[in-house]
Amino acid sequence: MPPPLPRRRAWGASAEPTPAPPPPDEPPEHRTPVDPWAGVDTGSWDVPHVELPPLPPTLPYPAPPATRQWSGPPAPPVGPHPVSPPAAPLPPAVRPTTPTPPAPAPVVPRQRRGRRSAAPPPVTPPPDWQPPKGYVPVTVRRRRRWPWVLLLTLVCCCGCPAYYGFPISAQYPARAALPGQVADLSLRQDDRSAETARQLENEVRQQHWLAEDTFAGVYATADGKRVTVFGGTGFRLTPEEDADAEITRLRERYALDTPETVDTGVRGRHERCAQGRSGGNAVVVCTSVDHGSIATGVFTRLSVADSGALLNTLRSQIITPEQQS
Repeated sequence: MPPPLPRRRAWGASAEPTPAPPPPDEPPEHRTPVDPWAGVDTGSWDVPHVELPPLPPTLPYPAPPATRQWSGPPAPPVGPHPVSPPAAPLPPAVRPTTPTPPAPAPVVPRQRRGRRSAAPPPVTPPPDWQPPKGYVPVTVRRRRRWPWVLLLTLVCCCGCPAYYGFPISAQYPARAALPGQVADLSLRQDDRSAETARQLENEVRQQHWLAEDTFAGVYATADGKRVTVFGGTGFRLTPEEDADAEITRLRERYALDTPETVDTGVRGRHERCAQGRSGGNAVVVCTSVDHGSIATGVFTRLSVADSGALLNTLRSQIITPEQQS
């Protein structure tokens, strides 16, 4: 039989001969093992073994306390469950042609802050419960707070107005009249003293246009001490500020120094005194103001303390609250 003819090369096939496939790799189990530590000095790896101390013995868990059996009524017997009739076959679901939007999330109402939650129900003991031996029940009394709240309300509503309103009611209204003699001082009635008193009274009326009554007079002693006093009556809400304002008004006329505060010992009455000069003579000017009147005095040949004390004596004889009359 003649040999087969060589196969014709297909259209586009390479004219180079196809190389032979590489030989398969040798499986790992057939390879010769290699020691990675061959030729390495491993003698220094012998580390002496240290004996560790034995662990402490484990304590046993305490035995749980014995539980008492429930002495309540027995549970009802469990019977066979009733067999429900077979459900009717559901019709085949119809796939919608359009996608269904997701359902909105449920709206949870927000809790208001500051609102107290309802009190939990009282805890009752189980049936046939017996208290331990020696147990004595103690009744807790609920404290009543409404008397303290009522008392505090009465103090705030009545006490504060009474505290601040008592000086006003004790000092206003008041009336003024110049006595002829105060201690060792005598009221002078000569023409010059009367003219001075008339000018001072008109000035008080112009400066304190809310004054209900005004007064002015010149007093003197037998040894030559002279006291000029003037002022007026009327309601004053801020007597301390009025006392500072009166000293400021008279500062330029009498060349007054820094005023000093004088303790009157009367709540609601404020007094200021300052040293100055008038007609070349040293004088002390003092003013005393409360809720119902103002009195100012110009003193010669007296100290600040004596001038303040004498002004209090003069105003007690000149000004009389109507509550005391």
